[in-house]
Amino acid sequence: MTDSVNTRELILGILMEVTKEGSYSHLVIRSVLDKYQYLEKKERAFITRVSEGTIQYMIELDYIINQFSKVKVNKMKPVICNILRMSVYQLKYMDSVPDSAVCNEAVKLAKRKGFGSLSGFVNGVLRNISRNLSTITYPDEQKDQIQYLSVRYSMPEWIVRQWINDYGMEQTVSVLQAFLQETPVTIRTNLLKITPEALEKRLKEEGVTAEKMVCADMPELNYAFMISGFDHLNALASFREGLFYVQDVSSMMVAETVAPKKDSYIIDVCAAPGGKSVHLAEKLGGTGIVEARDLTEYKTDLIRQNIARHQLSNMRAVQMDATVLDEASIGKADVVIADLPCSGLGVLAKKTDLKYKMNPETETEVAALQREILDTVCRYVKPEGTLMYSTCTISRTENEENAGWFAEKHPEFDLEWEKQIFPSDITDGFYIAKFIRRGR
Repeated sequence: MTDSVNTRELILGILMEVTKEGSYSHLVIRSVLDKYQYLEKKERAFITRVSEGTIQYMIELDYIINQFSKVKVNKMKPVICNILRMSVYQLKYMDSVPDSAVCNEAVKLAKRKGFGSLSGFVNGVLRNISRNLSTITYPDEQKDQIQYLSVRYSMPEWIVRQWINDYGMEQTVSVLQAFLQETPVTIRTNLLKITPEALEKRLKEEGVTAEKMVCADMPELNYAFMISGFDHLNALASFREGLFYVQDVSSMMVAETVAPKKDSYIIDVCAAPGGKSVHLAEKLGGTGIVEARDLTEYKTDLIRQNIARHQLSNMRAVQMDATVLDEASIGKADVVIADLPCSGLGVLAKKTDLKYKMNPETETEVAALQREILDTVCRYVKPEGTLMYSTCTISRTENEENAGWFAEKHPEFDLEWEKQIFPSDITDGFYIAKFIRRGR
């Protein structure tokens, strides 16, 4: 590191913003990396790795710290707590950083932040952990399986309990393991501009490793790639030119399942940043119109940026509240996409702090909001038209139960198909339900 103290100070700032201010980690990290683009690639990678890793493993890190500190984590000053967390993460998960350097840098950071009087405490706790890392005892799996899985996989106990109740032990452990794996960046070729073969060649020319996506249960995604070996997307001319779109493969399944007919009128009611809308507009091949709606000016601006980058003439962004009935749209849409606000528990590999922000009460509130929106926007679907309900979560309350509630309340719709996609080494967790409105 050319300026390791400064780099660690940036990481501490990220952790403070996420844990104290409640900011979203992926947005804070992106903002810091954008601001400090001049840093070397390895420094930027270090910031990302330690920030994301510390947040990802926070429950385990706190458990370890509490074994070696008389002052428990919840009683510590937030700055000291986060210095210890990021340092223990490096000690446990980063062999490339010598233990002595981790301890020394933590002490320097405490002093720089005005906590010189606590630098001895920081040093003592970290050196003690460093010496005893290999002998740390974890909760007894036989006595308390929930606590064991919670600490082992850094997942709040209520989520572990809910998943075991909903999906059983084997599936729950598989999901927990998937969230701790490094997930690839997946992209979808813009077939209106380039072929998958030409895109692969172009990416390789730009120094990017592009691997064709092979999904046994999703063979239609032959235009998808996993990419690596790049610093940041905006540095790639192929990205700026709109030759591809960054999108999870489970999310790509929405447009594939819709399979829109030419000249369709499609309304996406909660569209930002617009990935599914862009995909559908491309599938329409310049015909029809995709109206991508969202609640705020900020979100509709994100959609407009994507429309501009992909140069789509058959897509528009509209600021609109999905809970408020739009009389002008009643019975007009061939397809309504309702990819609705959710708990986000399917995307914890990418947005790891969501697991600390969500709780059972909030999950219930989100499920109620989903029902309110579905109840409203289903009226836009023409007879024989399609309503696609999707979420990026693993929650029966928000998924199967909401689909069942909707089918019961709206017998004019038939549930044609539904699928819960669980997180894996290549996909996020995702749920899709396809409803068809009966003809008159």
